[in-house]
Amino acid sequence: MDLKEYFENSEGLGILSTADANGNVDSAIYANPHVTGQDTIALIMRPRLSLDNIQHNPKAVYMYIEKGPGYQGRRLYLEKTALEEDPETVNQFRRSSHGDTGGESQAKLVYFKVTRIRPLVGDGE
Repeated sequence: MDLKEYFENSEGLGILSTADANGNVDSAIYANPHVTGQDTIALIMRPRLSLDNIQHNPKAVYMYIEKGPGYQGRRLYLEKTALEEDPETVNQFRRSSHGDTGGESQAKLVYFKVTRIRPLVGDGE
């Protein structure tokens, strides 16, 4: 699947699910990922629970629900590969500019390897 093409040509809602080192799970709404390679994405993450969790447990799931009738979308299984803290680099990935609304200047760019892709519903097998 061409992730760059998919996210450029679809509208929807993204939800990132993470867990801490003890397995306590959290989910949060996230913008479309930045596709940085064939099987890599990056997300801008503010200093909140999801970022804290990913620092202790590198695995996550990004669930994308396409806008429209029915239940269409994808589940991306992720593993953190790198974290970029330089504010200038993070800002290069921003799709819009706005003032600091609670941690924007402390946001990190987190890179993930996509280890598996499944449809939103079912296994696709």
